[in-house]
Amino acid sequence: MKNKYEHRKSNVTLKLVHADLTPITNQAVKIEQIRHEFLFGCGGFDSIELASGTMEGNPISADRKEFLADRMDKILALNNYLTLPFYLGRYEPQEGNPDESRVMKAAKWLTDRDVFLKGHPLCWHTVWPTWMMKYSNDEILKKTLERIFRDVSAYRGIIDMWDVINEVVIMPIFAKYDNAITRVCKEIGRVGIIREVFDAAVEANPHGTFLLNDFDLSTKYEILIDGCLQADIPIDVIGLQTHQHQGYKGAEWFHEVLERYEHFGLPLHFTENTLVSGAIMPAHIEDLNDWQVDEWPSTPAGEERQAREMVEIYELLFAHPSVSAITTWDATDGKWLKAPSGLLREDNSIKPVYEALMEKIKGEWWTKEALNTNENGEVSLSGFRGDYLVSLGDKKERFALDGKNDVLTVVL
Repeated sequence: MKNKYEHRKSNVTLKLVHADLTPITNQAVKIEQIRHEFLFGCGGFDSIELASGTMEGNPISADRKEFLADRMDKILALNNYLTLPFYLGRYEPQEGNPDESRVMKAAKWLTDRDVFLKGHPLCWHTVWPTWMMKYSNDEILKKTLERIFRDVSAYRGIIDMWDVINEVVIMPIFAKYDNAITRVCKEIGRVGIIREVFDAAVEANPHGTFLLNDFDLSTKYEILIDGCLQADIPIDVIGLQTHQHQGYKGAEWFHEVLERYEHFGLPLHFTENTLVSGAIMPAHIEDLNDWQVDEWPSTPAGEERQAREMVEIYELLFAHPSVSAITTWDATDGKWLKAPSGLLREDNSIKPVYEALMEKIKGEWWTKEALNTNENGEVSLSGFRGDYLVSLGDKKERFALDGKNDVLTVVL
């Protein structure tokens, strides 16, 4: 029976040579994976405070910096992919004064550590600045597109993946409060606004990867995607949110979602996945944001449940060939809605879900080999696709196992 993760692996013959290109014959070498090709991620918001050394305009203390460094060390030990926040209402609360300096420091700090980044989101009707409300719809759209071009251009080469627009299914009928983006969407339509923002993003970075992202995974989202593709809007990836504060939706639900969205032929990213390790939010709550509590504690039983259910999600998504990224939205408890939905507790202590995912991502789905070269300096490697390090004594060299080559020459 074929291994259900076989499509995540590749085979290659490595030809190891000295600097003078003569083969390294009959030598023991170590080969270890250092990063997955598949994107295992979470929210990386805390990196901004750590990398910039500031919070709300004030320097953070040495103790706080040490605490955040410990948190980020644990997050990066598990994940190769983080999402950074670009909600315009927080990124640019005053017109003309974006928080680029702080966020750029975090982005560079993370890419220096070999982390793949995504920006979220470039356009959304929520957390949108009130200063835009004074403008006409034409001016709102113009300023939104200018913002997209500005930020995608500024971070090009550092952040090349973006959630371009968020939750468009509900956008024109969103009635909780008046906001600039809903006004524009009502006027030019869902497909109309998606076309505008995607065109601006692609113009700013023709080689970027751009997502449409939504929480409404009903047929309404399928119809919207189909309309966009029919209109030749350059969507690269379909983003699927799976916030499960009201309980695990189950393997059958995930399989059904995968079956409905794989037919578009685009990569699928599960962009915002959550499972709580405490009390389950009541089922009658329609908008998760309406559940406001003073505290939401994690419990031992809830932590065991969270670990078991999260592993099942990761296993079935990693096994599906259309899926190329999973993001557990909250790295730590106490973030969105104060939910105990993190991989770590608020004090940075490791939860069972963290340990269980570590056993998968850096254990079962990780390749590490001790091999011997033959008389031609060759070794055969079968492993999970990603980046590797081959070592001969104190000599080390990096290479990529990506399925593009049957033979790779590595100079040591």
